[in-house]
Amino acid sequence: MDVLIVEDDVAIARLIEMYLKKEGFTIVLCADGDEAIRMLQNQTFSLMILDRMLPGKRGMDILRWLRRQEHIATLPVLMVTALGSTDEKVRGLKEGADDYLSKPFEPDELIARVQALLRRANAPAVAADKTRDGIVLDKDAMEVTVNGKDLDLRPLEFKLLQVLMNKPGKVRSREYLLDHVWGINSFVELRTVDVTVKRLRKALDEHELAEAIKTIRGAGYRYSVIEKKSS
Repeated sequence: MDVLIVEDDVAIARLIEMYLKKEGFTIVLCADGDEAIRMLQNQTFSLMILDRMLPGKRGMDILRWLRRQEHIATLPVLMVTALGSTDEKVRGLKEGADDYLSKPFEPDELIARVQALLRRANAPAVAADKTRDGIVLDKDAMEVTVNGKDLDLRPLEFKLLQVLMNKPGKVRSREYLLDHVWGINSFVELRTVDVTVKRLRKALDEHELAEAIKTIRGAGYRYSVIEKKSS
C-alpha cells in the first residue's frame, strides 16, 4: 500500500519511512503543503501521515481541502505533530483527521496506528435496516439516504450510525463504540467518539434528524426514533 508522508523535518520523515518500509509499505515523501495537494490530485494513496506545521499550505489547510474532494475525501489521515495538547488533538479530529499522534512517538505505536487505520478503512460494513425515520444504509455501497436524499458521511460516521441503528434505544458506551467502530485494541482516545458523534449529528441535522443520536450522561449514546410532531 502507498503511504504519503507529508513532513518537512527530514530526520522524522526518514524515520517514519524506514519503519513503514520494514512493514512492506511503499512510501512517498513530501516536505511542502502545496506539493502535497498536487500529489493527492495526481496519485492514489492508501493513507496519509500529515504534519501540522509545513511550508506552503499548513496541515490543517490540507486536511480541510482533502475532505472537500469527493474522490479522495475518505482517505485515512494520521496527523503526527508536536502540537499534542488535548485541545489541539480535538481540533485536528474535528477538521477531519482519523487519528492523532504526538511527537515524540514510539515507532511501534506509529505502526500500530497505521495498521489500525487501514483495517478500519477496509473493514466490511455491519448490516442495518431502514428505520421509521426514513434512513436507509446500503452496506455494500456504504451509502446512506434519508427519505431518498443522499446523506454525505465519512466511513467512520457511517459505521457509527450503523452500530447505533442496529439496536435502536439501546445505550452504547464509548468503549463499546470504540471496539465496534474503530476496532478492538485501537489506539484511539475516547474523546474521538464524541468528536465523531458531533460530526454525525451535524450531517443528520441537514435532515432535521440530529436528535436521533441521544447523549446519555455518564453512559454513552443511543439511537432513538424521532417521534413525528402532529400538525
